[in-house]
Amino acid sequence: MTVTYLCTLDLPDAWFAELSQRVPQASIHRLAPGEEPSTELLAEVDLLHTSEWFPDAAHVPSLRCVQLDTSGVDHVRRTSLWDTDIPIATLGGIAPVPMAEYAMMTILELAHRMPRIQELRDARRWPTNADRLARLTPRQLAGATLGIVGYGRIGREISRLASAFGMRVLGVKRTASARPASGKFDTGRRAAEEDPTVLFGMDRLDEVLAQSDVLVVVVPLTELTRGMLGASQLDLLPHGALVVNIARGGILDESALLERLRDGRIAAAALDVFDDEPLPPGSPWWSEPNTLVTPHVAGLAPQYHAQTLDLVVENLTRLAEQRPVLNEVDRVSGY
Repeated sequence: MTVTYLCTLDLPDAWFAELSQRVPQASIHRLAPGEEPSTELLAEVDLLHTSEWFPDAAHVPSLRCVQLDTSGVDHVRRTSLWDTDIPIATLGGIAPVPMAEYAMMTILELAHRMPRIQELRDARRWPTNADRLARLTPRQLAGATLGIVGYGRIGREISRLASAFGMRVLGVKRTASARPASGKFDTGRRAAEEDPTVLFGMDRLDEVLAQSDVLVVVVPLTELTRGMLGASQLDLLPHGALVVNIARGGILDESALLERLRDGRIAAAALDVFDDEPLPPGSPWWSEPNTLVTPHVAGLAPQYHAQTLDLVVENLTRLAEQRPVLNEVDRVSGY
């Protein structure tokens, strides 16, 4: 069965050549930046591969799948396609390894006082022996408890790495079931059935927060999770906890976090996402002590092109064989 594929992304010529070779039954079309597709082409499209461009649902009568170039879907909820029964597939599963590496990197940097060390470097000041012992002695990770809010493919990989450092890992997910989700693309390195992490449902979030010496936030942004980590939740963390946010802005109350960093209730934080992006030049986060700030880079995947190609090949093949696609969004849960 022939399937018509339309891509709005600026991918290399070689990527499309390999796609054509691996899925010979696909009729492949691509749009140049700023180009609008013809009405005739839109009427024939089976799979639309896009990031931010979405046609009106009435203009794509043959559409059988929207393949997103993003893991999040909050931007799709504002389109007419969201209100149809057309499957929407995410890019989820591409980035478990780099995101887990980022999370572990920042945990190690915070534990080893790297924000303070960077301040000394910027000031070109070598600390005294007393200062080094008092302010730069690292925190012990072995035996510490890591709480991961939003425990899925990425959380499982974070847990795998953290376990190697002797950390105890608790995971929070929509349900506490350890059953692996079916129909999901996954480039992580630990199978769900091999995972020793202790899992909790969202209704037991407070229990996990109260035990988390280190908190990593990686939950999708949905109506359920928006604002879920506010002042009262942060106050449940043990005094001097570390916080890492690689989820989305809007989940963690930035003002509450800033207040607790400044009074010492939270010792340090690493933030890759913010309520307001790009982060404005006047934001206090640029110069806040004991904080690592990065420009939404945790999910950048070194093997992005190859892994994305694998996912698109699989979903085009599934459409041709009239099988369900991988990574279909659950519109009720919002991810």
